[in-house]
Amino acid sequence: MPELQILINGLVLGSLYACMAVGFSLVWGVLNVINMLHGSFIVLGAYIAFFLHRELGVHPFFSIPIAGAALFALGYALQRGAINRVVARPVLTTLTLTFGLDMLAYNIMIFAFSATPVRIILDVGRIEAAGIVVPVDRVAAMMLALSLTAILYAVMRGSQMGRAIVAVRMDRDAAALMGIKVERIYAITFALGAMMAGAAGCVLAMVFPISPTISGQYLGKVFVVCVLGGLGNVPGALVGGFALGLIESFSGVYLGPQNAMMMGYLLMLLLLLVRPTGIIGRRGYE
Repeated sequence: MPELQILINGLVLGSLYACMAVGFSLVWGVLNVINMLHGSFIVLGAYIAFFLHRELGVHPFFSIPIAGAALFALGYALQRGAINRVVARPVLTTLTLTFGLDMLAYNIMIFAFSATPVRIILDVGRIEAAGIVVPVDRVAAMMLALSLTAILYAVMRGSQMGRAIVAVRMDRDAAALMGIKVERIYAITFALGAMMAGAAGCVLAMVFPISPTISGQYLGKVFVVCVLGGLGNVPGALVGGFALGLIESFSGVYLGPQNAMMMGYLLMLLLLLVRPTGIIGRRGYE
């Protein structure tokens, strides 16, 4: 396979990973919560897109606002009702809580949807140029993933709410002294992470099969992306997503697809040893 084809495949895959991981990175960087529910949020968003497409003929593109709004409301309720009660405790406490909630969500989805994979079939052709072949649905998914990530970045940089989130991330106590309602910012941040997961699920539903059993796989990938890129910022998720996508693409060809994810984990472990803040992370945001 030509190296250019492998490179393009890696960039497409990396953009999807970045869209998956940006919400997880935001929650981890701001709340210091390792949200074990994130993979289930992605799968739930994918199922929303699937059922809207199957029952109502809604294109997955137009499912994104619906899935995003539903996951935002769910994330806000979960944070204010449960996670906020333990958010100030050691990280192991919040990890255990979100792990328990994830087990509950997993079993509910297995009961409701079964473990049988389903997928949205969109036969929209492919793009061929200079010997490079890319399915149109993957190109569209890549552009959509990058657009969603860019929108979140613009909100974080240009809105009052985004600046408040950044302030809480940098110094919670100082932000509270400035009049920022920290608990409300925590809830909105968690809800934004859930919303981005739901939107990413809609995008992934156009490319990959959907099943509750893949939530753990998605969670593992976003964890690697966040460690590679750096926590709490959108550019970090982009860098980490592209890094993992390229690693998996090239190692899948030269070392076999069964070893692709292993190489991503190896790079993560190496980076933790030499640069624990991530490729573009900064000290203080670990």
